[in-house]
Amino acid sequence: MTTDPTEQEILRQTASLEAGRSISPNDVARALAPDEESWRRLLSQVRAAAIRLAQEGRIEILRKGKPTDPAAEIRGVIRLRRPSEP
Repeated sequence: MTTDPTEQEILRQTASLEAGRSISPNDVARALAPDEESWRRLLSQVRAAAIRLAQEGRIEILRKGKPTDPAAEIRGVIRLRRPSEP
């Protein structure tokens, strides 16, 4: 169990999704922001938490709709989802 609030919010939001559905890191940042204007400052923190969770196998990071290697440099628009079933 993680104690990082950002990781917890990512896991909470992805757990509530139907299989195969994904969320935007923006959704997580908005949920964590103390006000409507400050969520953008949290995006790098959300992306870093998502990479940690993906490296642990707890979520998948999608790039152009396909899972991407969290160890590689991830640039551009990403989405987050629960790991797909093997």
